[in-house]
Amino acid sequence: RYISRFRPAVKREAETNKAQWKTMGPAKVTVPSPKDFLLKHSKEPKLPARKKEQDSKKPPALPVPQRTDHPVMEIQSKKNFVKANAVAAMTELPKKPQPIYVDRRQGDKHLLETSGLVPKYIKKKDYGVTPKYVTRRKEEMKRAQEEYEARILEHLKKGAMKQLSDEERRSLLQALKKNWEEVYRQFQGLSVQIDTIPKRLHKEKLESQMRQLEHDIEVIEKHKVIYTANE
Repeated sequence: RYISRFRPAVKREAETNKAQWKTMGPAKVTVPSPKDFLLKHSKEPKLPARKKEQDSKKPPALPVPQRTDHPVMEIQSKKNFVKANAVAAMTELPKKPQPIYVDRRQGDKHLLETSGLVPKYIKKKDYGVTPKYVTRRKEEMKRAQEEYEARILEHLKKGAMKQLSDEERRSLLQALKKNWEEVYRQFQGLSVQIDTIPKRLHKEKLESQMRQLEHDIEVIEKHKVIYTANE
């Protein structure tokens, strides 16, 4: 049988490096001594010892007055403050209690002044006065309406526009409503199932005509005076 000539070297190398590749079994570490047991707070970080400040000096002691010393007083008053305070307390008017309100049966009290129940705003000087911005806006709207009416009158004088009479306006409104009823009748006659392109286009066309007629009817009903351009 063939035997490699490198067998002894491989065997020696495997036995030498065997311990380096071990993954099972207890690790060969030093066993701790029973005397070195874990103490309380031993794992907490310890702060360095506080150093005594050599440069720090005690503040100078303040001079304590002697018993025989008297305070320096330039102006001395002979007023009896105890008697004056007693007289002021007896003669002054009693304070008025603050108005309060109770919102619950348990007696929760709140100030009435800040509750919004006191009609303070009706006593203001500008209460009920129209704000300036509202007055200014009304004046601008009135000025714009006057300019529009002046421009319309100018066109009427030139003959470029004419005003529809009440009879013409009424007949025009009736004609629009009649056209809407005719288009609506055609819309009601459509088939339930819209499965072809011509049917869908016809339906969209009728809906567009109905919306336009409704818009025209609303405009004529809203405006009593209508102007038209002369062709």
